Amino acid sequence: MHILLVEDDAQIADGLCAALALENFTVDHVATATAAEQALSLGHFDAVILDLGLPDEDGVSWLERMRRQQHDLPVLILSARDSVAQKVSGLQAGADDYLLKPFDLRELSARLHSLLRRSSGRSTHVIEHEGLMVNPSHLEVTLHGVPVNLARREMALLLAFLNNPKRILSAEYLQDALYGLGDGVESNAINVHIYNLRRKLGSSMIQTVRGLGFRLGVPDEPA
Repeated sequence: MHILLVEDDAQIADGLCAALALENFTVDHVATATAAEQALSLGHFDAVILDLGLPDEDGVSWLERMRRQQHDLPVLILSARDSVAQKVSGLQAGADDYLLKPFDLRELSARLHSLLRRSSGRSTHVIEHEGLMVNPSHLEVTLHGVPVNLARREMALLLAFLNNPKRILSAEYLQDALYGLGDGVESNAINVHIYNLRRKLGSSMIQTVRGLGFRLGVPDEPA
């Protein structure tokens, strides 16, 4: 899951990027509203973490402008502004959640997973698909009750398909879901991850749609 972190405090941003990477999030960090707008135009993101005290524009104003431009990504405000009026203002501007600084990283991770769950139309954290069960918040995968060990990129790739079960996903979309904007990506990286998923979950788990991309299939039947 690809997160855009908009935070001008470098120390907080570094800690968040490191902690969220351990939770299987791919994070791109920018420090200004201008850079955030540019990042949204360049890549696919699943959610935004937004600080309000940005150096070039107030975060609430930026969020209102993004919503007017039809950006519908889930947005979690992360701010020290703790009055009821300030929280109401952020939510009315278009935020989906509001978390006060200082915060517990476990709570932030749980709130992000809840935002992503709701944006995908799911009612529970655990995703079930044809005998496959995935708990994104605990990074657990079982196939017909048997645990499956997935690497971080493989888990991110699987979640991209499970969160878009009826869509054909292009290689460019999948690359955005797995890698940050500044990451060096080998040309065959997505094909390698798809190969590994098929090897662990079944050859029909990811279907190739020639000329368009890939879509979710079904895992192997139990032996």
